[in-house]
Amino acid sequence: MRSITAALGVAALLASGLPLAAEPQAAQPQQQQPPAQGAAGQRGQPPAQPGRGGGRGRGAVPVMTLTVPWTDGGQIPAKYTQTGGEISPALSWGGAEGASVIPEGTASFVVIVHDLDVVASNTGADTLHWLVWNIPPTSKGLPEGVPQGPQLPDGTRQISATGPNYRGPGAPAAGPAHHYVFELFALDTMINVPAVGASPAETRAAVQAAMLGHIRGHAVAVGLYKR
Repeated sequence: MRSITAALGVAALLASGLPLAAEPQAAQPQQQQPPAQGAAGQRGQPPAQPGRGGGRGRGAVPVMTLTVPWTDGGQIPAKYTQTGGEISPALSWGGAEGASVIPEGTASFVVIVHDLDVVASNTGADTLHWLVWNIPPTSKGLPEGVPQGPQLPDGTRQISATGPNYRGPGAPAAGPAHHYVFELFALDTMINVPAVGASPAETRAAVQAAMLGHIRGHAVAVGLYKR
């Protein structure tokens, strides 16, 4: 299941259009493109390899681990959904293969939870179930049942499509189960975006824009759910 969920995470990351942060080592040599191709030639470039920055001259980004309280790729327990207590699940993270080391230079973490199977026709964005940013760099995870509110005592900020709180999965009983993707990003910066004063969609866009070029680590986990 690890390879399937990793592919989903990379796909979601690339779909967000967020370049990954460059490693401190020297940039990789650029491949010269024929001048006549222009923008069309750039669009025709091979897709970025998993774990790579996706932009020419960017280095590899460490793959982290993200642990959720269910089997990765399996059914999300009812207590974390709209039919249960709608309690946010405990999340824990670390370096690849369970290492406790976080990426060098990490200044904050971002967690994005989204339903890949529901996309708004007017924006093309999928459904946001939780966006948590400015998580302190010393954090090793989020506890179960994060309280509601735009900003927590440690400076962590949060929103969802329905307000400043975790929104549990709620896919209808008719049709297949939906894929809920939990993504973790380690950033080399804090994000100066308030959790109030704009719509959730605008806040999400602003946070994602602020992440540009600052991603130093990434992890993903997936859960399935329908009523």
